[in-house]
Amino acid sequence: MKLVNKFVDKNGTGHVTLRPEDDEDMWHLYNLIQQGDLVRAPAIRRVQNVSTTGSVESHRVRLNLTLQVSRVEFLSSSAPASSADQTPSNAGSSAVPLPSAALHISGPVTSENQHVRLGAFHTLDIESHRDVRIEKVEGWDSIALSRVEESCVPGRGAEVGAVVCGEGTAAFCLLSQHLTLITHRISVPIPRKASATGASQHEKAMTKFYATLYDAFVRHIPYSTPSLRAIVFASPGWVRDGVFDWMLGEASRRGDKILTKALREKALRVHISSPHVHSLVEVLKSPEIVSQLKETKFAREGVVLDKFFKMLGVDEMRAWYGPDHVFLAADRGAIGTLLISDDLFRASDPESRKKYVALVEGAQQKGAEVVIFSSMHESGQQLNQLTGIAAILTFPLDVEVVEAEEREAREAEEQKKQEEERDTESGAG
Repeated sequence: MKLVNKFVDKNGTGHVTLRPEDDEDMWHLYNLIQQGDLVRAPAIRRVQNVSTTGSVESHRVRLNLTLQVSRVEFLSSSAPASSADQTPSNAGSSAVPLPSAALHISGPVTSENQHVRLGAFHTLDIESHRDVRIEKVEGWDSIALSRVEESCVPGRGAEVGAVVCGEGTAAFCLLSQHLTLITHRISVPIPRKASATGASQHEKAMTKFYATLYDAFVRHIPYSTPSLRAIVFASPGWVRDGVFDWMLGEASRRGDKILTKALREKALRVHISSPHVHSLVEVLKSPEIVSQLKETKFAREGVVLDKFFKMLGVDEMRAWYGPDHVFLAADRGAIGTLLISDDLFRASDPESRKKYVALVEGAQQKGAEVVIFSSMHESGQQLNQLTGIAAILTFPLDVEVVEAEEREAREAEEQKKQEEERDTESGAG
């Protein structure tokens, strides 16, 4: 993401202009833009002109529109499976996948325009490499401003390319700081080798599978990109080893020195329990990946979530989840690590967002570690199943005791209030 312009005063009033460049930038914008915000971006509008003779001419006009946001929709591409016959061959150069995510912003037009009347409802289809200006009516809070800063760090991009394999199937994934994208899938029928003839057919089918996978790999995994730290081949059984060995041999045969070097330096082979993309969670927890990617955000999310579940198993008084309980723990100054999903900051109710922003800021001020999970990673989706918020406490607290103390405190406060009202009434009498 490129920061084109930023003017935000100390009260959070102002605007930011950003230029998205890839799928992850679209995700950042989705998290930044809230209902009620004013967004200005390029749009294409069909315009009709009526001539003096009464004929109607229709043409498209590119213009800039400002909307007050009523709806924001993010669509992530999930590549359909293709057979070997549908996968074209490639000369072997590393192609960077084109942006495939889409962001749609709808709402009434708020600025005068010769082609669109004021108040007309319109949808902006946000495009890569075109500027988007965002003005927040409720003001820019610390979470939104930190998201802007994070999204504009130079040199970002996919940090892990993964090929999740089964016998005859493969899914190609790219993992960046905030997104897990399935860029392509392949499926090649593999007959069983029950006889000598069957063994021959099996071998031919596997060769076709390897060739198809190779061609898909060079088109969908940006292996020459400096930001890519690892290339993971994951599978149950030994499919991953057959795939890796075939790819390394084929890259050498074709004279693709860049791919050969990338496979030798960045490839990791990891065992998983099933040939499905959700098994990437297993991959990210494997010691090989953790040691190599420990500085990345998504690896940190996986480690922290794993730590929470382990704590929940051995000492549940130090592992709390759910908004009510986590806020209680925050009031007691007991939070050591706060786990919170970015889903909660997209609440349509501004007060709800403010509540979670205040929780994060308060926890940080008290020295707690705060990990904001991306709901586009599997770990974030797992956290969402636990209401989207959890905490590892610095000391054990019995939730039932805390809730009983809170009730007693409320009852005492209510009783004190009633006594004061009675005293006021008797004094007035």
